[in-house]
Amino acid sequence: MPAVALGRPNLGLDTLFRLASPGTQARLAPAARRAVAACRARVRSAVAGGGALYGINTGFGKLAGVRIEADKLGLLQRNLILSHATGVGDPLPVEVCRLALALRVQALARGFSGVRVELLEHVLAFLNADLIPVIPEQGSVGASGDLAPLAHMALPLLGHGEVHHRGKVVSGRRALALLRRPPIALAEKEGLALINGTQIMTAIGLLALRDALQVARCADVACATTLEALRGSVKPFLAEVHALRPHPWQAATAANLRALLRDSRIVPSHADCAKVQDAYSMRCAPQVHGAARDALAFAERVLLAEANSVTDNPLVLRDGRVVSAGNFHGQPVSQAMDFLGIALATLANISERRIENLVNPDISGLPPFLAPHPGLDSGYMIPQVVAAALASENKTLAHPSSVDTIPTSANREDHVSMGVTAARHAARIAANSRKVVAIELMCAVQGLECGARLRPGRGVQAAQRAVRRVVPPLRSDRFLAPDLRAIERLIEDGSLLRAVEARAGRLA
Repeated sequence: MPAVALGRPNLGLDTLFRLASPGTQARLAPAARRAVAACRARVRSAVAGGGALYGINTGFGKLAGVRIEADKLGLLQRNLILSHATGVGDPLPVEVCRLALALRVQALARGFSGVRVELLEHVLAFLNADLIPVIPEQGSVGASGDLAPLAHMALPLLGHGEVHHRGKVVSGRRALALLRRPPIALAEKEGLALINGTQIMTAIGLLALRDALQVARCADVACATTLEALRGSVKPFLAEVHALRPHPWQAATAANLRALLRDSRIVPSHADCAKVQDAYSMRCAPQVHGAARDALAFAERVLLAEANSVTDNPLVLRDGRVVSAGNFHGQPVSQAMDFLGIALATLANISERRIENLVNPDISGLPPFLAPHPGLDSGYMIPQVVAAALASENKTLAHPSSVDTIPTSANREDHVSMGVTAARHAARIAANSRKVVAIELMCAVQGLECGARLRPGRGVQAAQRAVRRVVPPLRSDRFLAPDLRAIERLIEDGSLLRAVEARAGRLA
């Protein structure tokens, strides 16, 4: 696959996801290389002009009024990286660190940051060799950029810090030896340019979005499977119903459910039953799932814009002006991540309620807890408890981070976004919600097999077969944690959706 050309202002979602994958190569787009060189010349000219330029020949934050001597400008930038690399907590996942590294090059390669082409080539050497900086997950307040984590990202360029390499962690000095490169000596502006941006929150957010989109479509599959197991009605999914409330993703979810249930023999088998209405968790699935998809679409728009933005400070404009502004503030991403987390928590909530419908004999008409021998066997009693625990945890994680702020840097940075916190919470909610949907699928497939063995809809049948390839029917109590993990992997690696879409067509 060809290398990704960075510096173009229109990287798409699939390309961004590729950049998170080991082995993906990247290079500077030719136009970006020229723009970076021209911008660097403007910085050199501005420095030669003798004026005070924030972060170039002055201190940082509250110390912006301190002028730095010309012979110490490189040391100023090196000191900035070393002093700001104070992150704490567990390391971020390698794919997040890899994507953040690529996003930082993408932003600097736009040609408004004043760095040298040599610096970007140095960063790309690390990326293309899969020498990925170790970055702690905590320490950013999401304004003035993700300063602490991005400083950790920059450390190996100088021969400090640590990198992930072939499943191990090695020193930054060892990474340079592997690359046969010396530590880079930073020039004016370059240290600040490396750490003044939103790439950590954006990288976490993009990968949370990737997982969220997968979970959302699999939630439709799980819902359709539950509906078949519980002999629910398809009438609430009629296109005419959703045309009367024209939210696009509501209509799209209803269309997904119709496609999944197409050619079902179960649906007509209970056409004349006494049940009048299904529980909201089934009947209102298009309205609830659709609202979640609206939030995901908003998050996608924000993250795509952010991934293709210039977010450092000061900015060096085409006419040579050096402007101190605020593109590093993470509020857009922070709010989008809060919305993403809320949407996913909602999907987990409604999925957990469908699980309750499946295992509760007073509602389902199925054996208690779908147990083969109720009493002797507990069946799926505790998976529903696990789903409840995960849904409850999501509710605490979904408390919005973007409304929180605490002043930093002697009150110069008096409003911050907490964007990394919001993104980390959204990623955790995505992982929890995937587990809840996996539990629903496990229960729904068992429920399908408790009654008359009529053929379910195309998509549901494909889901049933995919689940049964990795998890056998429950014939007596057994160790269930491996079953849960196996079904979660079907969602995580995309094989469930591939199997379903091969039979039911592409889901929205």
